[in-house]
Amino acid sequence: MAQAPSSERGSRSDRGQREDSELMDKLVSINRVAKVVKGGRRFGFAALVVVGDGRGRVGYGSGKAREVPEAIRKATESAKRKMIRVPLREGRTLHHDATGRFGAGRVVVRAAPPGTGIIAGGPMRAVFETLGVQDVVAKSTGSPNPHNMVKATLAALDNLASPRAIAAKRGKKVGDIVGRREGAARE
Repeated sequence: MAQAPSSERGSRSDRGQREDSELMDKLVSINRVAKVVKGGRRFGFAALVVVGDGRGRVGYGSGKAREVPEAIRKATESAKRKMIRVPLREGRTLHHDATGRFGAGRVVVRAAPPGTGIIAGGPMRAVFETLGVQDVVAKSTGSPNPHNMVKATLAALDNLASPRAIAAKRGKKVGDIVGRREGAARE
């Protein structure tokens, strides 16, 4: 006998609430803008937020409102809708180096050995912390605009591929793609 549709809907909403509670968000920047009107100035706020689950999913969003908390809420909702999955090596670093561009912003992200930590500037650091990366070296050149830096970082992360995905695409074994790593060769 089939279950009632209402019970299925309940489980979906429970799963959605659970996913939201596991997500961590970081406020990257707030920008105050003024609109000059007859009576004086009207202030508005634009917020840039990065959201991630700490296990390989990350997204960014921007929101505008007359009040700061409302702008942050809108940005967080936008970030949750635009999340991407990034393959991580050993759950702590990237599989390979990558570059990303957005507008005048350029970033280079590089895999790092254990114990390195996150060596990256402000907006990029927020992306890596919410993503769950513990060891990475990153450099941004070009535009220091936080929006461009976050978008370029996500463009670089979007270009990453795991050896398993490449092996599946080529119809080979993972060992054929990766070969022996230096640490494994010494042992």
